[in-house]
Amino acid sequence: MDDTLSPLILRALQKNPRPLEFFLREQSHLPGLRANVKLVDDVSNLLAEVVITREDDVRRVIEHLMRDEKTLEVNTPGEFVVLCGVVACGMCAAVHPVWRPRMIERLSEFACNASWRVREGTAIAFQRLLEAVPDETSVCLRTWANEGNCWQQRASIAAIAEPAFMNDVAMRETAFDIQHVILRRFQAIPLSERKREDVRVLRQAMGYTLSVITAALPEQGFALMRECASWDDADINWILRENLKKKRLAKFSDQVEQLAKNL
Repeated sequence: MDDTLSPLILRALQKNPRPLEFFLREQSHLPGLRANVKLVDDVSNLLAEVVITREDDVRRVIEHLMRDEKTLEVNTPGEFVVLCGVVACGMCAAVHPVWRPRMIERLSEFACNASWRVREGTAIAFQRLLEAVPDETSVCLRTWANEGNCWQQRASIAAIAEPAFMNDVAMRETAFDIQHVILRRFQAIPLSERKREDVRVLRQAMGYTLSVITAALPEQGFALMRECASWDDADINWILRENLKKKRLAKFSDQVEQLAKNL
């Protein structure tokens, strides 16, 4: 793949991005159930390798890839092209500090995109940033959790509630704090607004993120679950039940069974 992709990236950097775009469309695996995730990573890595020395050229390529962000159709090759640009935003910002403020601003917009793949791309972009600069990125994710809309809250918890990050003490504590804040904010959403798409998507994300964090911090996680169960909120109870089903909590069977009885 690199033998084909690298020359196309070079041509794109030389102000001829169309061949790259056509290649991404052809290799997207869309329409379909699963996009070509490896190709997304390859594109972002190759652009990140040259972003410091060819900053303007890389910016131009990324903006070309993302130019249809507001008009794209779901499950199409065009959606895949935008996805590549979004993940490249995070990867390039991870290695080029000067880019971070502007790219984080752009990612805050992509977190609210109508395409679920683009929203997922935002979470992946932030995972690249978490790997490179965890402290700085965690501050941003905390801000989204405390002040962002439902889409941005979803991006913040989806980005950090990743099993690979739970091996780091600071990361898992940050994830717990973010999860707690978002659950509290979710509880405060009026019942009349719970059917909104952004609220539904946030609820769906929390249907698995809480179990990831609880598996890493069982004492705090189950205490949070018990607190949530006491709220007697139907949507929160759905979130709890979904997490209690996850295999990662199977080794805590006694606590799982006790919580399940209370729901």
